[in-house]
Parts: sequence; C-alpha cells; structure tokens
Amino acid sequence: MILKLFRPSSPAHSISDLYGAIVAQAREPAFYSAYGVPDTVQGRFDLIVLHLVLVIAQIGREAGEQALPQALPQALPQTLPQALPNEGATRAIGQQLFDTFCRDLDDNLREMGVGDLAVPKKMRSFAEAFYGRQAAYVAALAATDRRELENALARNIFDDAKSGERAVRLAAYVRAALAQFGQQGQSAFEAALLRGRVEFPKPETMPIAEAVQNG
Repeated sequence: MILKLFRPSSPAHSISDLYGAIVAQAREPAFYSAYGVPDTVQGRFDLIVLHLVLVIAQIGREAGEQALPQALPQALPQTLPQALPNEGATRAIGQQLFDTFCRDLDDNLREMGVGDLAVPKKMRSFAEAFYGRQAAYVAALAATDRRELENALARNIFDDAKSGERAVRLAAYVRAALAQFGQQGQSAFEAALLRGRVEFPKPETMPIAEAVQNG
C-alpha cells in the first residue's frame, strides 16, 4: 500500500458520490492532527473502513436487518462466500458501497503496476482486514460496556491497547456520528444515501474533555 491509494475519485453516480463523501470524511486532517490517527496509508485505510462500517451498519437498522456486505464483487477474486440476494434497496446500497470500495482498491493496485498474480492476494488481505474490523466494531457498538468500542478502536486503528484519550475521543466521534444518523430519521437518512449524500459530524468540534467524559 502506498500513499496514492484512497484518493477521492470522480463520482459518476450516486454510489460513487456516496463513496467519495466517505473517503473525503476519512481524510479530514483533524483525525490525524488532533485525534492522533497515524497519518499513513494504513491509518487512512482504517478510517475509510471505519466510516464505511458506520454507514453500512445504519442502513436497514429500522427494519432490524443485517445490511452488511457478505462477499467481494463478482468481478474481483472470490475469497468469501457469495453474497445473499439483496433484501430491498437499503441492503443494495450497502452491498454497492462495499463493491465500489473493492473496485477502487483493485483499480489502484493495477494502476500502480501490481501484477495480475499479486492482485488477488492483496485483495484477500484487504477483505480480511475489512471483515475483521467490521465484526469488531459491530460487536463493540452492541456491547453494554462502552469501553469495548474504545478497545476495538485502539487495537485496529491505533494498534495500541493503551492509546488512552485518542481512542476515547474517536469512540465519542463514532457515537456522535451514529446519533446524527439517527436524528435524521431512517427514511431521510436512506433517501440522502440514494442521492449520494451523507453527513458526518465535524471531527474538530469534538473537544477532548467532552470525549473523555462521554467515553
């Protein structure tokens, strides 16, 4: 992975717009300068994954369905079971977002000159990273102990179980993002997604003191 990866792409339709908005949010300078997320390709990748998981997890929440993607796009190397049939438009948005993410990775690898034989191995690594983090974040958000989310972020983004205020502040941001999604109302949230729009909190507006208190 090199710095050329994860640049916002030129969107051609609503899913591309939505994916571009997620990438742009993950590239917000405050995450790296104020939150202490490593300003590396791995750090940027981890924040893109985090924001993807937040949006996908919110999709279909009102109906109680698991709208999380379950496989790589068919055009890419298949390393996981095939996705189940889409259960309505909301689930389709989540799968299409994930597919766009995978194709972006695949396109970047090939553009950088990674050989055809090496691409499948790298894509398997990306898929494993996504699914591992997705499972950790979803479980942590469902846990009764709020520290579970901080621990998951510390392990996966800061790579440090003792990351202290950095993980606490990022956990507060995650909860603020989900609260903001919920305040829109599920119908309005999903309608905005169909137009290629999603709004996240501004990371710089989350004071450290408030994050520690609410964490």
